[in-house]
Amino acid sequence: MTDNDQREVVIRVRGLRNQFGTHVVHEDLDLDVYRGEIIGIVGGSGTGKSVLLRSITGLQKPAAGSIEVFSVDVLHGTEEARATLDERWGVMFQDGALFSSLTVRENVEVPMRAIHELSPEIRRELADLKISLVGLPYLAGDKYPSELSGGMRKRAGLARALALDPEIVFLDEPTAGLDPIGAAAFDTLIRTLSRSLGLTVFLVTHDLDTLYAICDRIAVLAERKVLVTGDLQDMLSVKHPWVHEYFHGPRARAAMDASAGATGAKEE
Repeated sequence: MTDNDQREVVIRVRGLRNQFGTHVVHEDLDLDVYRGEIIGIVGGSGTGKSVLLRSITGLQKPAAGSIEVFSVDVLHGTEEARATLDERWGVMFQDGALFSSLTVRENVEVPMRAIHELSPEIRRELADLKISLVGLPYLAGDKYPSELSGGMRKRAGLARALALDPEIVFLDEPTAGLDPIGAAAFDTLIRTLSRSLGLTVFLVTHDLDTLYAICDRIAVLAERKVLVTGDLQDMLSVKHPWVHEYFHGPRARAAMDASAGATGAKEE
């Protein structure tokens, strides 16, 4: 029995099929996600990385297959069962996807409004706590998304995803558009929050630096399915042309060198 066999599966996808008209994006796709891991979902353009995320979170209805999160049937479960999942996961879309007419604090409060027992005062205090948790200054709570930098908007989006103290966080290209320093800082934030809060992180990314810096495991989408899963060492031995080029190219070598340098600096 492997270590993975002994870990709790919190997301189980079997036989997933997604298509738009005659275009089939996923066919017979299987994937397990384990509690407490940071799993990076990678693949070429058009392989349906974000479509997979949206399918798992119930925002995209697949043509076939099954999806279970915490043993709840996402596709056919009762409304009550699905409602409990909305409180156990948080989603951060690209660039934060904040409501432009709301302040950062009001954006973070949006998921909390579904819990009627929370008073406005408690919601405000909790929102300020989440804003602080993601490394934003207190004054950011009163600002509108248009007044924030790209990195700050992403942190605000993460604060909203954490609003209900979820067990799983779904992140869609969280470092896209950030400069290298900002991206590295965001990677560190994700890793820190994952470890301190016990989060499972489902991370759609194309950023090799992120994969080397924080991901425990990687799932590669190719040929309409999850072609292979494993850690970075596993990826280096895969012979598939796209996988080999992706993990052996010059950008991959640069990311590997940067990761090794960071590890060496920590040890010193």
